[in-house]
Amino acid sequence: MANPFQEIRNKQQFYFENTLRKTSIFERKQKLKQVKKWIKANESLIIKALYDDFKKSPEEVRIAEIKPVISEINDALKNLRDWAAPERVKTPFYLLGSTSHIISQPKGLNLIIAPWNFPFNLTIAPMVSAIAAGNCAVLKPSELTTNCEQVIVRMIAELFPPEEITVITGGVEETTQLLELKWDHIFFTGSPPVGKTVMKAASNHLTPVTLELGGKNPIIVDKTANLKDTAQKLIWGKLINNGQSCVSPNYVLVHTKIKAKLIVELEKAFTNMYGETKEEIESNNALTRVVNKRHFKRITALIDNSIKQGANVIIGNDTNSENNYISPTILDNITTNSAIFKDEIFGPVLPLMEFQSIDEALSIINKEEAPLALYIFSSSKKNTKNIIKNTSAGTTAINETTIQFIQGNLPFGGNGHSGIGRSHGKYGFNAFSNERAILKQRRGFTTIKLIYPPTNKFKRFIVRFMTWRM
Repeated sequence: MANPFQEIRNKQQFYFENTLRKTSIFERKQKLKQVKKWIKANESLIIKALYDDFKKSPEEVRIAEIKPVISEINDALKNLRDWAAPERVKTPFYLLGSTSHIISQPKGLNLIIAPWNFPFNLTIAPMVSAIAAGNCAVLKPSELTTNCEQVIVRMIAELFPPEEITVITGGVEETTQLLELKWDHIFFTGSPPVGKTVMKAASNHLTPVTLELGGKNPIIVDKTANLKDTAQKLIWGKLINNGQSCVSPNYVLVHTKIKAKLIVELEKAFTNMYGETKEEIESNNALTRVVNKRHFKRITALIDNSIKQGANVIIGNDTNSENNYISPTILDNITTNSAIFKDEIFGPVLPLMEFQSIDEALSIINKEEAPLALYIFSSSKKNTKNIIKNTSAGTTAINETTIQFIQGNLPFGGNGHSGIGRSHGKYGFNAFSNERAILKQRRGFTTIKLIYPPTNKFKRFIVRFMTWRM
């Protein structure tokens, strides 16, 4: 049976080879300006779609969905000419007479598979990088956020011909069919298990991949931390998108001597931001809902099983299954055997675990897969350096959480299980570009000709000189 998306791919291939490959930096920038213009003109449409999908507040949509995309566009508009400029490299002495440089060329046909948690941002931001690099793209937004999906369909239809950029809707079946085709690059954002499936499919065509995955992001709070400041940042960072974020804090390792004080500060910070009574908290518009019933049941099961295993509820654990509401929940007395520790939570639950020494905390972290993010709250430079030196993570924030994602001058990505490749700014441009090496040699005599056959005593001397000088 023929693949239903083969024709789309073929049309994009023809368009890329005959039109898009020849476009200038100026033309790419004009396209990005049109994307920016459309987003600004349709901000209310985007906000409504995300509220309808899972009650995401207008403020959070602007901060976490729209602003990062606009920042990506602005960064590209400002720096694209520099990113795309040929890069001269040094010539070693044994290649005297030659010159070398690197040029960035578009890879061609790109498949972008986006998740549901930040469905606008994580679909459109990679597309911005693909456009900046001069590519075609097929976008596959998440089927779980249908209202945002339809906004993206409308947006792309109004801005691009389908042979340049198009949107494919649907679920697992459609994604599987897309992955069967040959692409020049696949950019996937989602969970590690699905990332493995994507990578396996890509291997059939030796297609390069960018995998933005996730993991159990740890937080270390040592004895020197400013606890009021730490608590405020932990509560805010945890509850962005109601904890449904790949960079969300997943568990807190807090020193035994300050745990009780941290809990007090966490309760204060939570009350100040989200309210005190159950009714006040549930009606707070800043709290997004869990995306669907399946994830609601998964998270509540993790909480219930952890409580059965001895966890204590410090805050929350109130639910409303009618609208997939789980109140922000803090659990204490968690161990590495607790259900809530076993998986990436991806929900509004913050577990607390104790440690007595930094080495103990490092041991807990290093027994798990390398996370996408690691957070350190400390006033000790010695402890901070020690933690960074003895752990692995895709990103790290010190005395902060989450906002490293919107620092566009930093590469964003994971390490092994939490991801492959980098995105944002120049790093995103590079992901969708082929860095092509170019060497130009002079005509006539060159140093390399000194070692052409037939070999003699002088040429042996030259070879030994070259190799010993290395």
